[in-house]
Amino acid sequence: MKDLSESRILIVDDAKANVDILVEALKGEYKLGVALDGASALRQIEKNVPDLVLLDIVMPDLDGYEVCRRLRADERTRDVPVIFLSSLEDVRNKAQGFEVGGNDYLTKPFEVLEIKARVRSLLRAKAYADAVREAMARDLRIAQEIQMGIRPANLGGVTRGTGLDVHAAIVPAREVGGDLYEVLRAAEDRVVVALGDVSGKGIPAALFMAVTVTILRTLARQIAEPDEILRRLNDELAEQNPRGMFVTLQCLVFDLKHQRVSCASAGHHQLVVLSTGQMPQLAFHSSGRPAGLLPVNSVTCETRALTPGDTFVLFSDGVSEAMNVEDDFYGEERLLAALATSSGATAAETVTRLLDDVRLFTAGAKQSDDITVLAARYAPLRA
Repeated sequence: MKDLSESRILIVDDAKANVDILVEALKGEYKLGVALDGASALRQIEKNVPDLVLLDIVMPDLDGYEVCRRLRADERTRDVPVIFLSSLEDVRNKAQGFEVGGNDYLTKPFEVLEIKARVRSLLRAKAYADAVREAMARDLRIAQEIQMGIRPANLGGVTRGTGLDVHAAIVPAREVGGDLYEVLRAAEDRVVVALGDVSGKGIPAALFMAVTVTILRTLARQIAEPDEILRRLNDELAEQNPRGMFVTLQCLVFDLKHQRVSCASAGHHQLVVLSTGQMPQLAFHSSGRPAGLLPVNSVTCETRALTPGDTFVLFSDGVSEAMNVEDDFYGEERLLAALATSSGATAAETVTRLLDDVRLFTAGAKQSDDITVLAARYAPLRA
């Protein structure tokens, strides 16, 4: 935990006499800064966020209430403790101080010993809260590293010699999330590609995602049909699922020997197929409910021929439901339009093009969900 003597306190008061008293009381114990009005205080805080603010209320231009409102509105300063020091003794003034986000309120003339005690108490609480946040952030970083390690690392190595070009990318909304993708060489002439989206966010979703991927890999090596893979996956997840979590999942099995691809879906939306000389189109309707909710999931399978140049674009709903600053959804129409110029593009170019278009659409808006895109292009070498 941080040594309190390293704490920075900003004293904000337009009366120099008050500033002198506070500086004399606190010097030697903390690092001090001074501002004589609200505007200069905000400028100082913008450059270097303090650990606590001693804030007068009645000041020219920006009063203390407004300074506190702005601190609470900024993510960087939202948790900085604020002690109001004011000659305003009315209960309504005190109530307003707490309503705008103040942590404490002392009236002038103040007792130095009381100020020192309250400052120390708030700094101690902040140091403890900061230590807890740092520990949580460290744990999240470790969880993120583990989650990254679960994802397939060398897609080119997996698909080498198959005629498939596969690329995928995940843009998480938080440090860890529930989106997943898998690319697995199940046999010499069979490649399994899957993309899923776990319910919820954060650590619980990440854990459920890890369990899902582990089971999926095992089943994909044993079973050739995507619908049976998802049915078995559903049963495994539903057997031990006390929190009722679930995952929507799309599973493709590329049969390279017979030049065909089969797809099954558990509650996931359609994917996009790009074919030479044709406009992008949605394909493979979902037939089953999300996996993990209940045993026995009636998943069915669709199969189509593979034609050189075909590209299959799988995506999570973080793409289609991405929102801009006006709360409009990105939607499937924009998605198809963005992919309309991707004919002949590599898998990586297709993924990048779509992600760039989503970023352009959502510019300035906060990302609320994980965004995952996977493209699998069939481009066998000519003999």
